[in-house]
Order: sequence, then C-alpha cells, then structure tokens
Amino acid sequence: MNAKKRILIATLLALVLTPAWAEEDHDHEHTDETAAEQAQQRERHGGEDHGNEDHGDEDHEEGHGHEEGEGHEEGVIRMNEAERAEQGIEVGRAERRPLEGTVLAPAEVVVDAYRSAKVSPRIPGQITARHARLGDKVKRGQRLVTLSSVEMARAQGDLLVADREWQRVRKLGKQVVSERRWVEAQVARQLALARVRAYGMTEVQIQALLRQGDVSRATGDFDLTAPLDGTVIRDDFVLGELAEPGRVMFEISDEDVLWVQAQLNPVDAARIPTGAHARIRVGEDRWIDGRVVQRHHRLQEATRTQILRIEVDNRDDHLHPGQFVEAVIETESSRPVVAVPKRAVVLMQGAYVVFVVEGDEIRPQPVETGVSRGGWTEIRAGLHAGEPIVARGAYYLKALLLKSQMGEGHAH
Repeated sequence: MNAKKRILIATLLALVLTPAWAEEDHDHEHTDETAAEQAQQRERHGGEDHGNEDHGDEDHEEGHGHEEGEGHEEGVIRMNEAERAEQGIEVGRAERRPLEGTVLAPAEVVVDAYRSAKVSPRIPGQITARHARLGDKVKRGQRLVTLSSVEMARAQGDLLVADREWQRVRKLGKQVVSERRWVEAQVARQLALARVRAYGMTEVQIQALLRQGDVSRATGDFDLTAPLDGTVIRDDFVLGELAEPGRVMFEISDEDVLWVQAQLNPVDAARIPTGAHARIRVGEDRWIDGRVVQRHHRLQEATRTQILRIEVDNRDDHLHPGQFVEAVIETESSRPVVAVPKRAVVLMQGAYVVFVVEGDEIRPQPVETGVSRGGWTEIRAGLHAGEPIVARGAYYLKALLLKSQMGEGHAH
C-alpha cells in the first residue's frame, strides 16, 4: 500500500469516529488532532519517531533534576550554633593522644598466701579444748586449740629431767664436775628442748613448764597458737577427735588484703605490666581498685590461660575468698594517634563516618578506624588532629540525613 492510500484511510477513519468523540472536552479533541498529525508525519518519514521520544526523555530528566535540586545540598546539614545547642549536639576536635586500653577478664577472689597460715599438729593428739571459732579475729600467739598427746607427755618429762640435771651440774661448776658430765648434761637439755619445740610447744609454754619444775605437770597437754594476726577462715574439727600430724585444724588469713586472680589470654596478659591499675566489679554498681602484683609463668592446663594476681584492699570486707568477680585491667599506653570519642563514629551506607563541622555546615566524612580503647576510637585516615567534629549527637545527624534521603526517594 502506497503513502497516498494510507493517508486517505487515516482521514476516513477520523471522520467516521468523530461523532463518538463529540461529547469529549476540547483537550481530547486537540490530542486526537495531534495524533493524526503525528501519524501523517510518521508516514512522511517512513514510520520513525525517535527524535520526539528522545526529546521527551530530556524533558523528563530536566524536570527530575530540578526536583532533586530543591531543599538542600546533598549530604550537608546546615545548622547554626544555637540550633546545635538546642538539639544537644556538641562540637569537639580530633585529638592526638595515646589510647589507654583495658582488658575484661573473669577472676576469682583468693586469700593472700603471704598473709595466711594453716595450723596443724606435728604429732598425734586428742582435741581437748577449743579457744577460737570461725570468723574470729585473732592475734599472733593467741591460743586456738588444746591437744593432749602421749608423745608430748614423754618429751615434757624428759625435758624436766634434763633441765634439773643441767641446773645441778651448772651449780657445781666446771671446777667440780668433769668436762664430760658438763657436756652431756648440756646436750641432753638441748635435745629435750628441741623435741618439745618440734612437737609444737611454744617458748612461752616451755618456760612456764620449766619454772614450775613439777614433773606432775608433764601431762602431754599443749596448745596450738595463731602464727599471725588475721581472721579464722577454717576450723574443721570437733572436740574429742584424734588429730593426726598434718591435719589442718585452723586456717587464718589477713583479709584486709586479698588477691584477685584474673584469667587472661596470654597475648592480652603480655600487654599488662606489673603495677598496672585494675578495677574489680562487685555486684551491679560497686567497683574496688587494685593493682597487678604478680603473674603466673605456667599456663592453666585446662583453659590455656595465664593468671594475673591483683592485690586489693579489702578493709571494708566487700570481698571474700572463693567469690567470682570481673576484673578490668589497664594495658600499656600506646603511641599517640589521631582519635575521636567512640560515639562520634557512625556507620552509614557500609562505611564509617565522622561528622565534620565547617561553620554552620555539617557534613559526613568517611574515615578509616583503628582500635577503640577507653571510650576513644583511633582514626587512621580521613581526619587530621585539630579538625572540629561532632563529639556528641552523631546518631541524630545520621537520622536527619537518612530521613532526607528517604524523602528524595519518594519524590522520585
């Protein structure tokens, strides 16, 4: 079909359909006329209409671009000082500072072994009297328990006999007695003294026995006394019981100072020097200060952790041996680095940013972060020391930007 025939058919169709469109408004008539004209133009140009389509796209893009350009510059928030104060936004600066690190570790409270002692008999003896109880505060040399022993009775008798012989020989003097008798008497007394001391008698008890000089006093009774000032933390025995040598009858410890043994990964433990400050968490809101005094050189076989020993002042009696706590220990100071408060760094679109302040304009600055310690985060790239940044309120600004981006997306 040639071009003339196609034009003729289009004209006839327009005339036939005109009555059906007669009730439409003027805008539709104009649209139909335009459509007829475009049909004729396509017939003249071989059915192509690419130029009009391209022009329509350009108009659409220009209109869209104008719509996005309204409001504010993309990624920049304009906010003066008064507005920032109203929203609780604080401005600080990126600082060059060493980051104090801390390590959190589980720990257990134990007695200070250097301020503790165990009391046990050296020979078999029957328990005849108790003089201290669990929880009592005792002084060095104070009586704890009385025992009775056949071996002690024999040793006490031998001491009285040896002492009496020595006193007689010494009174006669070397001019009267032979040197052999002098030496034998002196040695026998020393051996008898050494035996009762080894069995558990104290010097006070021995001198009291010798002053009396009465053989009937060699009953075999003797007392075990406190070797140091402290608190009785163990007294596991009953009266009448036969106590064998080595049986721990009392454990005494000075609980004014305790140890907290923290278990750490050896890598973390290596970063903590002796003398480092530590804080021990007791309950929900109580903290006790301490310091690292020693480290174990052998790892725990079961956990492969290294124990750090922390000394804690416990005069307020807040800690008790066997208690499980948490220890926060400071590590060595690192070299100075550019750092910002940890709350100043936020994650946006998969990247960490810090809001930089330039006059009344605030913009997100992508940064490369490092370690975070003590409430500060290292900035390896993206900021320089001294640059003004949003130290508090970064999450509010992030929400503003996200809200703005969502609004533009709906407009689109």
